[in-house]
Amino acid sequence: MKSVEFKHMSNITLGSQLPPLTLPAISRTTLALFAGASGDHNPIHIDTDFAKKCGMSDVFAHGMLSMAYLGRLLTNWLPQAQLKKFSAKFVAITQLQDVITCSGEVVELIDNNGESLAKVAIKAENADGQSTLVGEALVSISIT
Repeated sequence: MKSVEFKHMSNITLGSQLPPLTLPAISRTTLALFAGASGDHNPIHIDTDFAKKCGMSDVFAHGMLSMAYLGRLLTNWLPQAQLKKFSAKFVAITQLQDVITCSGEVVELIDNNGESLAKVAIKAENADGQSTLVGEALVSISIT
């Protein structure tokens, strides 16, 4: 299915695909920068020794980093003001060196008292196709 840009919101149909967003591989620098920006300095994400003591092979990405990527997917597609709801569920760990691709698909069109809304299924997945985060967003597609 074709990807759509915000200027073409009147062309949105059930099954419309958002333009995918592929991010650079997750690195230790990515995790350190996100820890600083978010204030989430949980050592499981930035301290290899701590992660190993917890039974992990190494540190891994913050779940909220992938949620931020999904937010970026949505706001690359439409203005933030059009975003009504946004939720996600963590389903797998994002490992170091994972290349994450975020995608979305319109799964429902809704008329809410004259406002046109779209429910969008969103996900973040690694290069192996494993979903790490799945969720949905409700967006206004009314053109004024």
